[in-house]
Amino acid sequence: MADLAKIVEMLSELTVLEAADLVKSLEEKWGVSAAAPVAAMAVAGPAAVVEEVEEKTEFDVILKNPGPKKIETIKVIRQLTNLGLVEAKNMAEAADSKVMTGISKEAAEDAKKKLVEAGAEVVVA
Repeated sequence: MADLAKIVEMLSELTVLEAADLVKSLEEKWGVSAAAPVAAMAVAGPAAVVEEVEEKTEFDVILKNPGPKKIETIKVIRQLTNLGLVEAKNMAEAADSKVMTGISKEAAEDAKKKLVEAGAEVVVA
């Protein structure tokens, strides 16, 4: 019989993508689906859940609070979005304004950094 503790340890070291590939390989070899009824889900265990997790590729930059330097925050919003002064001011004053939507993680983090440096409270979602 296989050493179950050793198998569990090896599976714990897999990345999400490797676990998803493992699930696909087992589905093909055994002729089953990870979306099978509950009884089969108990056999598949956590690997079935891993397959459903997709890595997020698009992010939104959400302004929670313009902070004490509202003018600086408005300037940064204008730089990031090319909005006019009135539109940028309205965005800074509105609660939970989406400054940028559907951008890469790197661009979202860069925008967040600039807004935080201006004194704003920002969330990347």
